[in-house]
Amino acid sequence: MDFKLDLYYRAMKKPTHTPSAAEVAPLSLRERTRLAMRAEVSDVAFRLFAEQGFEKTTVDQIASEAGLSRTTLFRYFGTKEEIVLGKLVDIGHEIAKALAARPLSERPWQALRRAFDVVIETIDGDPDQSLPLMRLLGEACALTTRQWEKKQGWQSILVPEISRRLADEGQIAADLHANALVSAVISCFDTAIDVWTASEGRVSLAGLLDQAMSALCELGE
Repeated sequence: MDFKLDLYYRAMKKPTHTPSAAEVAPLSLRERTRLAMRAEVSDVAFRLFAEQGFEKTTVDQIASEAGLSRTTLFRYFGTKEEIVLGKLVDIGHEIAKALAARPLSERPWQALRRAFDVVIETIDGDPDQSLPLMRLLGEACALTTRQWEKKQGWQSILVPEISRRLADEGQIAADLHANALVSAVISCFDTAIDVWTASEGRVSLAGLLDQAMSALCELGE
């Protein structure tokens, strides 16, 4: 059987085992405060980025607008780039949480697609808020390499769940196919984001991702 076709059929198959339920520890007051402050700094930074551009916005300006010292700001974000890229980390964890919640009756390929809805619905629901981030990621040279690194982080947190759903194939095969499937879906998402950003958010990101993923399925048939 052709490798692409074999991969496609494996993606479509239903898992037969039940994973253990993950226990989520509640956040402490300190952690909640830290997350709230990071969100506030991020909002200030993105407003400045939109007004004067990423390259022209300084850390001192962000700190001043947020009512913080430069030293305090660095307790929340190590670099200016991290303010932007930190959102990618958060997105990855949201997708992973959504994937773990998908029913086991769902095929891995479909479970991945539906897991991305947690992000897509937010973007499609408020394009004007999401466009600045997508433009920054596409235009700021300083973010290009780091963005790729963060997307690799998505791979590392999504693969274990898919591999677990394919465990009846054996560990090596499950890891291979899980990595291939997750890489393919992330690539489809990146492509859909590029087209969506170029359209100024006028088209449905959900529809674009569906088209991109369907194109891969057609190649395997």
